[in-house]
Amino acid sequence: MSREVFVLHPQLAADSHSLGETATAHVLLHRNAVVPWLMLVPKTEHSDFLELPVALRAVLIDDCARLARYLRTRRGAEKINFAAIGNLVPQLHLHVVGRSLGDACWPLPVWGHLNVTAAYSEAEVAIIREEVHAVLAIG
Repeated sequence: MSREVFVLHPQLAADSHSLGETATAHVLLHRNAVVPWLMLVPKTEHSDFLELPVALRAVLIDDCARLARYLRTRRGAEKINFAAIGNLVPQLHLHVVGRSLGDACWPLPVWGHLNVTAAYSEAEVAIIREEVHAVLAIG
């Protein structure tokens, strides 16, 4: 983990709601409410997931698994898409996306195919924030 001040990439900040942070990552909710879409942004200068130290990778995978379980049990996801792409936004970030048969771009990936938008209300963001805090033991 870097000792420097962590700065979230402007595109990630623009595209998401901040839900808080763990010891190792910032937790984000994608602004498009069409599919439940969470992201972890590790507090590191590494740009590729496979470059991370083994211990940090393990913590992040465990957190992603917890978020995936949350998306299934609390947000109705039938399938989880998990990715660390980084072609457009170079800052390492891990996508955990809840998918369901018949969602807006099923069966295609959300990246480049989600042409429908919907916004979360402030109340919905607050509920999701509280639920995610419980899932990741934030606070």
